Amino acid sequence: MAEAVNEDIKAMSFEQALDALERIVDDLERGDVPLDQSIRIYERGEALKAHCDRLLKAAEDKVEKIRLSRDGKPVGVEPLDGE
Repeated sequence: MAEAVNEDIKAMSFEQALDALERIVDDLERGDVPLDQSIRIYERGEALKAHCDRLLKAAEDKVEKIRLSRDGKPVGVEPLDGE
């Protein structure tokens, strides 16, 4: 069920997911969220963190694939989404 609720996360950019994760952390740190809601938003935070980790890893992989030609221009660059 939590996966269906968090389905929108897959379409988020890194920046959007990080912003949503920061809002969740702020809410949890305030401590004024009811327990059942805290559990739900914590689970959403975990899903957001995993999404950010995947996007960051993909970006790191892309950077590792960049090579420079003799004149210093990038060659061999692959798109982030693999297409």
